Amino acid sequence: MQAFTVYQGFGVPFMNDNIDTDQIIPKTYLKRIEKAGFGEFLFDDWRYLKDRSPNPAFVLNDPKYQAATILITGDNFGSGSSREHAAWALMDYGFVAVIAGSFSDIFYMNATKNGLLPIVLPLDARKELAQQTNELITIDLPNQQVQCNGKNYPFEIDRTWKHKLINGLDEIAITLQSINEIETYEQTIPSYWQ
Repeated sequence: MQAFTVYQGFGVPFMNDNIDTDQIIPKTYLKRIEKAGFGEFLFDDWRYLKDRSPNPAFVLNDPKYQAATILITGDNFGSGSSREHAAWALMDYGFVAVIAGSFSDIFYMNATKNGLLPIVLPLDARKELAQQTNELITIDLPNQQVQCNGKNYPFEIDRTWKHKLINGLDEIAITLQSINEIETYEQTIPSYWQ
């Protein structure tokens, strides 16, 4: 997992509340076994018309948001099923952070485990950020601040998740920190197959 310390990018406002995981990535596209390739199906029902052409009314299809890597959204983001594919789809599309009013607990865990930073900010802060279409947004995870156009928006994050994200530690990387102890233990296990 890539470390997340300080990041700068453009935001895209999609201020709907209660965006569930089936809206993020419909179940039709969950047949892949790798984490890549889900970005093209992100928000599929909204992004495309019935003939699979881009829906011109959907915000992600607006040319001014093509470089956006920070999603600014409503309350209760990621509710619904526990599919990890929702975080994979957002990241594969190019998002590195989602700023919402609140998150489903399971989505929040899936996001942080995969290196997607979920940030909770109040509605007034999100509305201000949503209006900054041409301004870079800076996310400073060590100092727990979102900065844009001279304003600072502090956010809270559990120190365990903060440590893992700043150091790029997923569950495999954490396990590998104990590789010497694991190898020592494995040497004590009798082999029944010799």
